[in-house]
Amino acid sequence: RCFEKHCEVVDYPGIVPYTDRMDYLAGMNSEWAYCLAVEKLLDLELPRRVEFIRVIVSELNRIASHLVAIGTYAIDLGAFTPFLFCFRDREHILSLLEWASGARMLYNYIWIGGLAYDVPADFNKRVKEFVDYFRPKAVELYQLLTENEIFVKRTKGIGIMPADVAINYGWSGPMLRGSGVQWDLRRNDPYSVYPELDFKVPIPDGKFSDVGDCLSRHLVRALEMDESLSIIEQCLEKMPGSEGFNPRAAVPKRVRAKAGEVYCRAENPRGELGFYIQSDGKSTKPLRCKARSSCFVNLSAMKDLSKGQLIPDLVAIIGSIDIVLGEVDR
Repeated sequence: RCFEKHCEVVDYPGIVPYTDRMDYLAGMNSEWAYCLAVEKLLDLELPRRVEFIRVIVSELNRIASHLVAIGTYAIDLGAFTPFLFCFRDREHILSLLEWASGARMLYNYIWIGGLAYDVPADFNKRVKEFVDYFRPKAVELYQLLTENEIFVKRTKGIGIMPADVAINYGWSGPMLRGSGVQWDLRRNDPYSVYPELDFKVPIPDGKFSDVGDCLSRHLVRALEMDESLSIIEQCLEKMPGSEGFNPRAAVPKRVRAKAGEVYCRAENPRGELGFYIQSDGKSTKPLRCKARSSCFVNLSAMKDLSKGQLIPDLVAIIGSIDIVLGEVDR
């Protein structure tokens, strides 16, 4: 809580651990979004290996976050087994991220201008082993819920959000794509090395679900995990070697940004996370740091989502939003 107020009394690098605690299920993604903003303010150019490592750990974190979303959503609707499967596979990802950063969730790994550490020697090999392991598991998980008659009846046609209303609310991420809008910042406003990567942006086609309903939002998250696996594989192939690599080579010893302002955004598991930073050019602390939370925006639409619905269906609707209150109350 009070993230934005804390930023007024903490220097630029010291803010990174605070971003972990906003959306604590996607710390890598949150750190990266903030660092992108500061790096834009400082006009920093990063080594390519840093960029590829950032994509890999962030896409791993995206999968882990979606596994929590899908697993807890199943529990909300009375299905316990999918939750166990999701958390079983999430453990593999947390182990990889812990191996790279030293922490299971609150990483402080992506730094302004670089990384805290290079990845371990066999990291790429173990990530590839996970990709090969998880790809059939993702298909199994998809079938486990989408072929479950009870799950489908609890989510299909419930909490429908038309595309135009979703856009007016400022929705983003799986919520907006669930309403049929093919908008993904990695594709539509690309950053880092995403322009070099080939991946799809899944949206519902209306054949299995009613576009914009709870089931559509679930389907988008389930399908996105496979795309993240594809992105990770491409990064492993394209990433430069570690010979002569220093992950802190471009990390400034002291950050004093030039006077000005910047807004930078990134595609987090729950949607667009943006940071507006204002600098007076004198202090090592930002004059203002505003976080644009997708969770807050998505949750704000509850009035329209729940209109005309049954009280028991509110559980399905709220669960489909996949909020993290640490990012809502900031």
